[in-house]
Amino acid sequence: MSLVADELAGVVDLFGGLTREELHRALEELAYKRGEEPDLDAVTAAVEAAVESYHLVPVEREGTTLLVAGPTAFSTLPDHAEDLPHIMDVEARSVDRETAAAAARDRLDTQAVDAAKAGDGDRADALVEVCYDLESWAAVDTAELRERLDDV
Repeated sequence: MSLVADELAGVVDLFGGLTREELHRALEELAYKRGEEPDLDAVTAAVEAAVESYHLVPVEREGTTLLVAGPTAFSTLPDHAEDLPHIMDVEARSVDRETAAAAARDRLDTQAVDAAKAGDGDRADALVEVCYDLESWAAVDTAELRERLDDV
């Protein structure tokens, strides 16, 4: 089963936030609903790529890390996803945008430092784009961070 990052964000949005394990289980259920065999390695790679691209943002909440739709996501429901809340025993959650935005901003800070240390201009350029997305998604000022990334 192949899902794009926006579809992963759509699945997460159905619940308001999912742990990685819950998202993996949701994607397995979705594969079965589609009559496909789940590819666990592909699922793991897709989730990690969505986190890396800020389609999904890890947020710490009550000792658990939830993945929520992030600033670069245009959440889209994949076929048969509407059945997932009825299949899975996961209560709906609520993670406010400010909390998710703060988590995304913290990750951006760390990744900007890493990109600068590595002299990785391509990653710095990608992170500048995430900064703009974050600013339009939530009330977060990333001007200083963008300036730092522009110097890479």
